[in-house]
Amino acid sequence: MKVGLYFGSFNPIHTGHLIIASHVLNTTGLEKIWMIVSPRNPFKNSNTLLNEYDRMQLVQLAIGEDLRMRASDIEFSLPKPSYTSITLAHLSEKYPEHQFTIIMGGDSFQNLHKWKNAESIIRNYPIYVYPRPGFDVKVPEGADITLIDAPLLELSATQVRELVHQGKSIRYMVPDAVMLEIEKNGYYK
Repeated sequence: MKVGLYFGSFNPIHTGHLIIASHVLNTTGLEKIWMIVSPRNPFKNSNTLLNEYDRMQLVQLAIGEDLRMRASDIEFSLPKPSYTSITLAHLSEKYPEHQFTIIMGGDSFQNLHKWKNAESIIRNYPIYVYPRPGFDVKVPEGADITLIDAPLLELSATQVRELVHQGKSIRYMVPDAVMLEIEKNGYYK
């Protein structure tokens, strides 16, 4: 099976993530997308991170009944911080029947050279890159990179957290089930 791996802190997951995932499924040969919830990204400040199990729950609520997508906690049992190269090696060993493709934004792709074992990732896995405002994508020679003409949305988890903190509405920025869970539990206050 052709599986897209969409890594992220998902702190919280928002409509932009879901639009990108659905667009990729609708316009490529991928059959499923696994939303890999990263417990701790080595490039991000962990002070603002909601507990990984709570973020996992929000991703599951966001996906709902869409059988094309799956929330994955695979990185929860791996060493922290989470390194994509280690996760990819683990997944490839655990699921040899699947062909994995990485899905990432132009902002992340621009920093890929800073990742642990970046050369191995680029050499061994196809990557779909979607546009992010203000980031030009320069494809390294010999890399299996596909630029996806996905909708360009200026929406971020940081914006969502700030609005919650200010007591403002996040309706339409996140699925209703995610909004209700955030409100019920007082996340990001």
